[in-house]
Amino acid sequence: MDKYFEIYQKFDIHRLMLSDKRRVLMAYKNAIFNMKEKFQGKVVMDVGAGSGILSIFCAEVGVKKVYAVEASTLAQIIEQVSIENNLQNTIEVIHSKVEDIHPCNLEKIDIIVSLWMGFYLLHEGMLDSVLFARDNFLRRGGMMFPCEAILYASPCQLPSMYEFGVNSRESLPVYLSMRCIGKEYRKIISNEPKVLRLHQDTLSTVGKLLVWLDLNCISVEEVNLFDRKEFSLAFEKNEKYQGMCIWFAVEFPDGSKLSTAPYDEATHWKQTVFVPLKDIEVKKKRCNQL
Repeated sequence: MDKYFEIYQKFDIHRLMLSDKRRVLMAYKNAIFNMKEKFQGKVVMDVGAGSGILSIFCAEVGVKKVYAVEASTLAQIIEQVSIENNLQNTIEVIHSKVEDIHPCNLEKIDIIVSLWMGFYLLHEGMLDSVLFARDNFLRRGGMMFPCEAILYASPCQLPSMYEFGVNSRESLPVYLSMRCIGKEYRKIISNEPKVLRLHQDTLSTVGKLLVWLDLNCISVEEVNLFDRKEFSLAFEKNEKYQGMCIWFAVEFPDGSKLSTAPYDEATHWKQTVFVPLKDIEVKKKRCNQL
């Protein structure tokens, strides 16, 4: 089994995600129940169904059928959960990657639901599978849920990291000069993005739009281009910043949104921070590559 599915069949991960009330209840459940008339009598596909929570929500609002597609061994759990909630006649579990399902084996889908977002939106690469399902199973005029995704960025300060000598101009709080340790630590943390919960006061500007995805029409090829694309941001003032904060939001067809911004209620996604090897000075109204 792919390493991805081995990781995502662990119960601790799903316990973390299910305990994120903003994600599960305030966003997805509310949006589905607010649009129950659009779901009633429809055929739904839940791509990467995980614990089956979205499939349960869809069944509860009166859909005709939910195909819960899950490649990991959690597919067995979804079957048990559906029986436990007396929804086994509505939810059909498909233990497979969505890419391995032949279109001829399923009726056309009216709605695709998925909780595909990873850290800084695209980290886990699950969006490719959602778009595959859209292109191969969704009927013309069908609904994507969510339907839009937006990625934002802002320069930021990182006081919690810099307390430990990351800033080469400062010493560690042991009253000795250990700037060399700070330099080495900064090299380490600059090698990969960090998932942190930042306070809005650490942002240097309001969030700047990096990427806007219309999930109704964007292609896999266009999504993959973002891995190689160079982005630029315009700043409003001269400043040195210690990192770049990234967050995302998704929008549902009813107009409701789920945001992971530092100024919104916390989610398990938090925010993602990229730390450069040294502070970067930006100039007012200039576009600076990330």
